[in-house]
Amino acid sequence: MRILWHNCYKVVTINIPIHTCQFWNISIKCKRGEYFVLKIRLRKFFSFVLIVAFIASIFIFPQWYKKQVNKVRGMYFVAKGDKALRKVKFQKAIDYYLYGLRLYPEHYGAWLNLGNIYVAFEDYYSAVDAYENAIKHNPHYVMARMNYGIISAEKLGDFDGAINQYKEILGIRRKLVYIPFVFSNLRSYKTNMGLAYYNMGVAYRQKSIYAEHDYNFQQHYLREAIKAYEEAVKILKKDYDARYNLALAYQLNGDYNRAGLAYCNAIELAPMNYEAHYNLAILLRHLKKYKEAYSEMEKANTLIASKDGISNRQRYVFDVMNDVTKLVLMEEDGSQWLMEKFNEEMDASNAGMTYVNGKLVASDDLDKAMLKNFQTCTARTVFLDDEDED
Repeated sequence: MRILWHNCYKVVTINIPIHTCQFWNISIKCKRGEYFVLKIRLRKFFSFVLIVAFIASIFIFPQWYKKQVNKVRGMYFVAKGDKALRKVKFQKAIDYYLYGLRLYPEHYGAWLNLGNIYVAFEDYYSAVDAYENAIKHNPHYVMARMNYGIISAEKLGDFDGAINQYKEILGIRRKLVYIPFVFSNLRSYKTNMGLAYYNMGVAYRQKSIYAEHDYNFQQHYLREAIKAYEEAVKILKKDYDARYNLALAYQLNGDYNRAGLAYCNAIELAPMNYEAHYNLAILLRHLKKYKEAYSEMEKANTLIASKDGISNRQRYVFDVMNDVTKLVLMEEDGSQWLMEKFNEEMDASNAGMTYVNGKLVASDDLDKAMLKNFQTCTARTVFLDDEDED
């Protein structure tokens, strides 16, 4: 028997026995002799085969199909949860996420968002559970590990658990993709590494506080914090918090020159934050550099007054400034130095000018001059001179 197969592209002629055609019950067109000519459209035939195969596979692999259907349904409810989250409808978002995750528990992004909502509700244990599920389904999920570490250390006091998460982040080796002028993930990769080092330093620093009854452990954790902060500032070159916390760690470790220089670096990055000015003044007072301490404390007092108004912190800063003022007056030329400083400021005020850091400034340029004054760390020379002497 000869069969002629037709589709919209080609014609194929093959020979098959008559009984095969009869077995498949294919309609045929008879001709004289022992051969028949049969025309079949391939598209319809293969469509029929695919439909039969699909229906058969449903009965053969029912669990796999059920899982795929649940995955689609789960992603639908997760999408509704994302929409509710964007509208800050947290409870509705939680309901959608939980229902979607029951259907599709491998959606690690939904677990992360769910954990973040629990943090907003201060339900930290539930947040950690959600982050653990995100990590379970994607061990390389940096955001989940980072949030897990921050909440564990700062809210639950689980410093070891936090440090382990940061070490896991540092151990992740991502494939770097670089397309000139189009895309590069190198910056985000480095930023994640820098943040992991910084947060690890915070965890070690907090751990050293709780080890106050064991001096050796306390110093060990403090040194580990310093190592982590030093790695962080190498990567996060313009990050104020990394340098400020490094300076604090140096100061607690008794490395005063490095502490002072680190405070100056932090001040140059964020001159309007009073904490670095204040702690630098405390360090200078400890080193008996009272005039330099007075200048920094004056800046700290001005900044905290502009932010908080009258507050307990401002009162405390003002009390410390009074103490530094007394120490300046006890120096040989201290009273004269303070008097000259006050007179210059008074004369500038009467002339419609402002006296900023030893210079007269017109009112129009006051903001720029004030910013430059706060940004200039005049005490840097103290620590550089000490390093030269060493």
